[in-house]
Parts: sequence; structure tokens; C-alpha cells
Amino acid sequence: MRGDDRFGGQPMSFWANVRTISQEVGYTVRGAGIVRVPSVPDMAGALQSAGFSTAHLLAGRRPTPLASALSEYFLYRATVLNDYVEPRLMMAPEARRIFNELREDLNPRCPLPRNKQRGEKAGPALFTGIINMLIEASVGDCPVDYDPRRLTTMTRHGEPLRTMARRIDGAMPQAVNPIAVWEIKEYYYTTTFGSRVADGVYESLLDGLELKELREHEGVEVDHVLMVDAHYTWWKCGKPYLCRMIDMLNMGLVDELLFGREVLERLPALASSWAARYRAETQPHLAVR
Repeated sequence: MRGDDRFGGQPMSFWANVRTISQEVGYTVRGAGIVRVPSVPDMAGALQSAGFSTAHLLAGRRPTPLASALSEYFLYRATVLNDYVEPRLMMAPEARRIFNELREDLNPRCPLPRNKQRGEKAGPALFTGIINMLIEASVGDCPVDYDPRRLTTMTRHGEPLRTMARRIDGAMPQAVNPIAVWEIKEYYYTTTFGSRVADGVYESLLDGLELKELREHEGVEVDHVLMVDAHYTWWKCGKPYLCRMIDMLNMGLVDELLFGREVLERLPALASSWAARYRAETQPHLAVR
């Protein structure tokens, strides 16, 4: 999933209103299990009760252009989460079935790491394994680092230009001067939405801010993809954080956001595009003219 062009150019003040209003009115409709769409009166009431001005939302009794844009965004966010994202989030049995089918069909050589669970829950990191196999099958002989154990660094003239604050989960071709980096958030066996899960969202936001600054100030393009799964964790317990992910996507802090089985639909084409870029940059004599 990519961001919606209608919202990509919005100023930071727009997102300040999105966050504040979401906080005040709530992200979900209690008891209904769906993402909430606040009305303009809801938005104005929320800001007023929090002690903020509503003049930027209402001109007399009529919504301002900003209020209309916010209404459009809240409707988009709820619709994409309720109708598109929720059906694609998987539970462990489905992820295990897909993992086993891909392993049998592809005979992969890429790493298939283990999860950190114990007892009967111990086993392959299912979503990570699915992602690794799909990437390997799509990039051919192009190099991929499926588990970078160093900070991501971009260089210029052999010197460090930017070094990111934290390690990412995967990079192509490597963690130094990557074409693409990705992060994976799979939480099939969690029973509560704890701070560790929440922190994962904010880590991705930090990475996105650093990569956006790199693009805007140095002209260096690195694809940044966030892939998440676990229906219970994200949908039953963490819908507010799904909303924040959609916000991040449309703020330009991630280039693509893939949910659950959406990796089967989108990741092969995405990884193939990375491979084409890698070949064009390293083997220009083979590039199609």
C-alpha cells in the first residue's frame, strides 16, 4: 500500500490536527470494532474541550477548507483500515500454512530465522520467513542482507554522509548505501498490546524521519518499507497504532506499508523493482536502453 496523493503534500500543521483530534475523540467506535470517522462538530468539540481554538475549522457555522480536508482524510483512513487492512491481517495458522507452502515451492536458500518464543509456540518467525522467501525469489542473483548487524550508513566519496540511529531488519544490497531497507513487525503470539509493540511503531517513525531528511537535504533515495502482521495484536488490541501507521505513510515517512498477506500481492513486484535498480546502477551496460 502506498500513500494517497490527496494527502501527501499536507503541512505538518495538518498532521498536528489529525493527531490531536484523534487523541481527543478516540480512534475507534467503542463496541463496534471499527475505526472512527469524526464529524466536523466532533472535531471542533474535541479541540474546544482540550482548550484549543476552533477558528481554523469553522467560519461561523461553515467548515473551513482545512476542516473539509480533515474530514476527507479521516474517512479515507477509516475506510482503508476497515475494508482493506483488516481482511489482510493473518493469524498464526494461516501464516504457518503460507510459510510451509512457500518453503516447499521455492526451496529457499535465504535465512529462515526462528522466533523468540518457548515451548509449543517456538518455531520459525513465520512472517519474516515469508518475506525473505518472496524477496529471494524476486531478486534473482542480486545481493540482499536479510539481517543487517550494523547501523545503516549512506556515504559520499567514501565518507559517511548519514548513519541511522538504529538497525533495520533487512537491506538491499547491504546496510551501507542501500537501495531499500525494510522493517518487519510480527506479533502472532502476544496476548496484550504492550509497550514493546507500541515502541516498534515509533522506531519506524524515527527511521522514516531520518530517511526523509536524507532525501530532502542530500537527494539520496532509499526505499523504506514497513511490513506488519498479526490480526489479534494489531486489530483487536492496537487499532490506534494502525491509524498512526496510515498517518506515517501519508506523511511520507514510509514509502510502502504492507499488511499481512498483502506481502504476497505486492512484495514480489517491489523487490523486482529493487533488483532492476541495482542492476542498472552496478551493471549499466546491461540496462535496457
